[in-house]
Amino acid sequence: MSAFMLEANARFGLKLSDYASLYAWSIAERADFWRLLWDFCGVRGDPGGPVLLDGDRMPGARWFPEARLNFSENLLRRRDDADAIVFRGEDRVRRRLSHRELYDQVARVARALRSSGVRAGDRVAAVLPNMPETVIAMLASASLGATWCSCSPDIGVQGVVDRFGQIAPKVLFAIDGYYYNGKTYDCLKKLHGIVAALPTLEHVVVVPYTQADPAMLRKGAKGKGRGEGLPHSAIWDDFAASFTPGEIEFARLPFDHPLVIMFSSGTTGAPKCIVHGAGGTLLQHLKEHVLHTDVKRDDRILYFATCAWMMWNWHVSALAADATLLLYDGSPLHPGPEVLFDYADAERMTIFGASAKYFEAVAKSGVVPRASHALESVKTFLSTGSPLSPQSFDFVYENIKPDVCLSSISGGTDIISCFALGSPILPVWRGEMQCRGLGMAVEVWDGELVCVKPFPSMPIGFWNDEAGARYRETYFARFPGVWCHGDYAELTEHDGLIIHGRSDAVLNPGGVRIGTAEIYRVVEQIDEVLESIVIAQQWENDVRVVLFVRLREGVRFDDALAARIRRCIHDNATPRHVPAKILQVGDIPRTKSGKLVELAVRAIVHGRPPGNIEALANPEALEYFRDRAELLT
Repeated sequence: MSAFMLEANARFGLKLSDYASLYAWSIAERADFWRLLWDFCGVRGDPGGPVLLDGDRMPGARWFPEARLNFSENLLRRRDDADAIVFRGEDRVRRRLSHRELYDQVARVARALRSSGVRAGDRVAAVLPNMPETVIAMLASASLGATWCSCSPDIGVQGVVDRFGQIAPKVLFAIDGYYYNGKTYDCLKKLHGIVAALPTLEHVVVVPYTQADPAMLRKGAKGKGRGEGLPHSAIWDDFAASFTPGEIEFARLPFDHPLVIMFSSGTTGAPKCIVHGAGGTLLQHLKEHVLHTDVKRDDRILYFATCAWMMWNWHVSALAADATLLLYDGSPLHPGPEVLFDYADAERMTIFGASAKYFEAVAKSGVVPRASHALESVKTFLSTGSPLSPQSFDFVYENIKPDVCLSSISGGTDIISCFALGSPILPVWRGEMQCRGLGMAVEVWDGELVCVKPFPSMPIGFWNDEAGARYRETYFARFPGVWCHGDYAELTEHDGLIIHGRSDAVLNPGGVRIGTAEIYRVVEQIDEVLESIVIAQQWENDVRVVLFVRLREGVRFDDALAARIRRCIHDNATPRHVPAKILQVGDIPRTKSGKLVELAVRAIVHGRPPGNIEALANPEALEYFRDRAELLT
């Protein structure tokens, strides 16, 4: 970041000296900032002439309207023998690929896809774990200009069809099974149901993972649709067997050419299909990797994520910064909570990313990685998915490693990037996100996080929303011409950010707005409580705060524990935060990416349908909240 600042000073005759001045310039002179970023990061492609047209329109601004580039070309710049990908599938599978091997495998799959009739604009879908074949298939698709979309293999048939059925994919890559928490889960039966419900599929490519050679699939291979196997199917190795490695013919396409379709969680209805462009995604990710995370050549990066989460896309883009991807699939706590720290030491990990819930779970487990692991190579910890509590900041610095940059970051699927980020030239303040991202004109209006100027990674639209009505309604209805992100937030005295939760889950007892994260931060300090979820229940022409807790095994919930929870919230928050009711539950529902679903719980408590339960990792947990007699008084 300091080098970028010096480059800006030299090119534009500026005197930028700190993050505040750099940020102010990036907002005031957006075209200069993003053009310099293109050059500084060595983007391969032709930037064309103008950087920004109609820059006062949101939506409607046009970034790099004459540019031509290819996303994959920028991620496959290296072809040496250094590690490009290291993979661990729990304690079952270990593999690695060099940059040369990655390029060659992408080349073969790209040729196979082209031979299968895939062209620019076609959709290529995947139901795959976080493994090398997923990266290869995505890069091969993008090299042709096809549009990628992926789901995690733990999503049910209807959940997959709800997503892919909207976008009519031509090719599907799918896994035969996966490992989680020491168990093997078969996906072949589910795959038959998915394929039967997607009539546009012309090719199905099955990746063997849990079965070395699923013979039943070969019987229906080569696109004939006969035999006992899947119609139009091939095994991964067979699909590309007749194609040799060679130079990849990268299709250089417009800046806004559709790269990826991301899906909203779908907890309140059919998932929205959010289309992101190649250029905006690439530039944003380069900015966030190279500047905000200080990623350098040969850095070794883990971000624990599934392929249904935008952080998977974010992680893969680190290849554009010449880094090594450390992939991990399965439970991050199996066979024990130290597994990712073992990985860090063994592979000289430099950047370690996971969800806030992961760090909370490690703290609750009682392990002290600082005492059992060297972690000498780790320079940065990243956390996102939900707000990282002040207590988790304490845990990282006291029990994992004291001399690291701990960056809590926040953005989302909607922008495939971040509004709040870390900075290697700023101090870390307990419980805060360090800064607003460069080039992102983020403000907080009446508690709402908004962005008041266009940025390159805004969606190019929603699929099947030709007039853009749903797109505008989603982000611009509350403040016309201003992006409203849906986070309840505050700017701090350090010009950092604190996210208090989603705006639609905000509690409002007696007219006082309370972010759910404000309560979670306190409750997670209580040793007996593994996790919690809080909602507002309609009560006597107002709302009351109701807290549900999942306790450690063997812990008895009684009046004394409830009183201690209330006292802790009272003393560490305010009297307004103290729940009117505290109830024990056996489990708490979460999305596939681990996010709490306050809206679904609130709906169940009020006797309403909870929305699309296919979006949940554990929909059965909702039954713990239904018809609770304690909530009738």
